[in-house]
Amino acid sequence: MEGNFVMNRNQQQMPLMEQLISFAKKEPLSFHVPGHKNGAVFPDDIKAYFESILPLDVTELTGLDDLHAPQGVISEAAQLAADFFGAEHTFFLVGGSTVGNLAMILAACAPGDKIIVQRNCHKSVMNGLELSGANPIFISPEYDPSVQRYTAPSYSTVEQAITEHPDAKALVLTYPDYFGQTYPIKEMIELAHHHQIPVLVDEAHGVHFALGEPFPTSALALGADIVVQSAHKMAPALTMASYLHIKSNFLSKELVGHYLQMLQSSSPSYLVMASLDSARAYLATRTENDRENILTSAHQVKRMFQHGEHWEVVTSNDPLKITLQMKDGLSGFAVADAFEAHGIYPELATDRQVLFIHGLKGFEKSEKLQKTIKSLNEQLKKQPNHATIDTSDLFTETIQQLAVTYQQMHRLRTKTVLIEHAKDQVAAEAIIPYPPGIPVILKGERITEEQIRLIQHLIQQGATFQHHAIEQGIQVFER
Repeated sequence: MEGNFVMNRNQQQMPLMEQLISFAKKEPLSFHVPGHKNGAVFPDDIKAYFESILPLDVTELTGLDDLHAPQGVISEAAQLAADFFGAEHTFFLVGGSTVGNLAMILAACAPGDKIIVQRNCHKSVMNGLELSGANPIFISPEYDPSVQRYTAPSYSTVEQAITEHPDAKALVLTYPDYFGQTYPIKEMIELAHHHQIPVLVDEAHGVHFALGEPFPTSALALGADIVVQSAHKMAPALTMASYLHIKSNFLSKELVGHYLQMLQSSSPSYLVMASLDSARAYLATRTENDRENILTSAHQVKRMFQHGEHWEVVTSNDPLKITLQMKDGLSGFAVADAFEAHGIYPELATDRQVLFIHGLKGFEKSEKLQKTIKSLNEQLKKQPNHATIDTSDLFTETIQQLAVTYQQMHRLRTKTVLIEHAKDQVAAEAIIPYPPGIPVILKGERITEEQIRLIQHLIQQGATFQHHAIEQGIQVFER
């Protein structure tokens, strides 16, 4: 059987979750934090929503172990996760994949070190670069006209970057992308390893790849040194619950652990950690029949969406990612708003696409979805079309470095300019549509006309930016 999609008696165990439940059943008297005192102290008007889980929201008490020095149930839970996912060691993350991305970059490079990075990566990777003071070598992704977006860098681009910068300390890639698209990452990993370069992978959207075919293979199984996964994105885990898996001849788990101790809270949530334990058990104990039911349901939902007249369903390597690509200049933001008005909430929208994520269980609201799609077929006929923009020339250079280093940034003054006046200026902040959280402009990057046009287009379309007030200007460095 492919992947880890197999019943395993040990994988049914949830040592951390089971210990928390056992502890709560003793009805202990709390003279310790947290201040809700096992749920006794809580606002009455909302207590009903929380009271079943508050007894499990505890701290590092005897028998409950310590995330930062695990020797008991947390260690056991992490080992079960490592065994299931195929890692040498797995760290539990309570700060999302963000903290895993930060830690792996800090562990891989020192200030001034070169590190090869996929240009269309998540903002947390960019923040990790800035914190480390590294010298990033950005490699541009390829534009795929069939899905009308940038996907991943080509093998030849990775090869060129390694050839030009053989002293790079790591290669950082994103796999899969937000829409479930994968690429031949194994060959890139093997190429990097041939040059003694470790490969760090942001696999936030791939925790369920452990279920095996027809899901793609995890980058961890394909040889990556560190893989970070958001358990909460596709598995039944609480928000911010994530894993960092390491299996490397180049990087040490001790160094990664050192940075995680620095970056993660000294009071980690036991609820989040326990959900990592239970999410792993859930994935590990899915049966062949469970998988077939999930895939059949996802196929049926796609068939429903195909009855929409204003979009087409585009393919994805991940059968649980359903992407609608707009027709005739219709805005993806407007279509997402229309679905939300009917109580159906997609994962994200771009100017051209809307992404829906099917869960790891059969879909049970078919009638509501079908009625909504039928209604939107009529409703969206009245929706004004918007001018589209060609973004296929957004990344003009295959390999790029920042115009200003992170060390130099600290010594430069900044000013605010209107976005239309920002051409050829060096950005003093990243400009990030969210979701998906991929910067259009990087901090330290010289701003191009193509980037300005895209941002203006996204503003007109109604995109949300993680920015205080982008219409009032952006920060650039003074010359």
